[in-house]
Amino acid sequence: MVMDQTIASRLDTLRGSMPGIGEYFQRSRYAERAGQPGVVDFAFGNPQDMAPSAYVETLQRAAVPHDPHWFAYKQSEPYAQEAAAESLRRRTELPYEPADIALTIGGFGALFAALAATVDRGDEVILNLPPWFFYELGVTVAGGCAVKVPVQAGTFDLDLAAIEAAITSRTRVVIVNTPNNPTGKVYAPETLRGLADILEAASDRYGQPIYLLSDEPYNRIVFDGIPFHSPAEFYAHTLVAYSYGKTLLAPGQRIGYLALSPRIPKSEREQLRGDVFTAQLANAYAFPNAVLQRALPEMEALTFDTARLQRKRDRMVSALREIGYSVHVPEGTFYLFPQSPIPDDWAFVELLEARDLFCHPGSISEYPGYFRICLTATEEMIEAAIPRLAEAFAAVQERPERFLAPARL
Repeated sequence: MVMDQTIASRLDTLRGSMPGIGEYFQRSRYAERAGQPGVVDFAFGNPQDMAPSAYVETLQRAAVPHDPHWFAYKQSEPYAQEAAAESLRRRTELPYEPADIALTIGGFGALFAALAATVDRGDEVILNLPPWFFYELGVTVAGGCAVKVPVQAGTFDLDLAAIEAAITSRTRVVIVNTPNNPTGKVYAPETLRGLADILEAASDRYGQPIYLLSDEPYNRIVFDGIPFHSPAEFYAHTLVAYSYGKTLLAPGQRIGYLALSPRIPKSEREQLRGDVFTAQLANAYAFPNAVLQRALPEMEALTFDTARLQRKRDRMVSALREIGYSVHVPEGTFYLFPQSPIPDDWAFVELLEARDLFCHPGSISEYPGYFRICLTATEEMIEAAIPRLAEAFAAVQERPERFLAPARL
């Protein structure tokens, strides 16, 4: 973006930083049909069950005022910072300090604050494809340029050689999402160690630190006993973005945090603290509301029914493979990312929509030829979806000539 652009043209530039998602809302009947009887909603990570009573009661307790300032302006409140820091200390064995926790409006707010605090105009930010929808938007708002590196085909693991080749003297941030949305990949310690070695060497080569922005809102949703490791355990200049809305299946109650690694040198961390705080002020006072901050210490203790979600995953993976789909087994998150049985993933998703089953085409995530299933759906929705997925698969097998167009970005 250049500063003499009109507001309208700048907005056009920003819209161009959201590949696919705008088209999905324009083309899909999701907004019209979502929530209606008989519809299977695999499109977004919205809860399809009622909220757990423990979560509701936590919010109710936090909403009862104990003093006149209960609902006053809030920034990052010390009791909430300490609860988040203690959780990080326990999970990573790193000595996180409360002052290095910026409470944000969900993971979205954490990511945008991190980019605003670290990216100068013209800097490069490396994204791994498939990315979350709005990474490039955040990079663009910060004045940076997105450099896109696909993950390894088939395994969905990070392509370390490709990341290394993409780093230049302008590289300022590398964004990693683990467990990954949409693939469900959990990056192993050896992968994260390799990435850390690459970033340390490049930082030394170019004379300034390259930040690793670790987007990990699903870090408590991991299956099969696989241990989760944060990139912060391996690389000093790591910023961790987290959202409570994913683990608690309450994405509309927006609270998260940005955590600055305690291994970042003290003077640099103090500068980052101030820059993140200023970024939140500049972005319409982007601190979470009073009730959510009051509730955060109790929210840290709430548990997620990972076993139930794993059963949903296993049921869907088994059914999809029996039908004939090719699907990777996710190690975490609440997504499946099967391969579309035809190259045009948009066309296939539209076949599913005709059967009142809503998914995202992989092209929305800049990864054509796949589609995303969200397992926050109920068990009843999952059982209703299986015959519809079978019908759509059979339809393209019977007349494949109808679906020879390439997948669209």
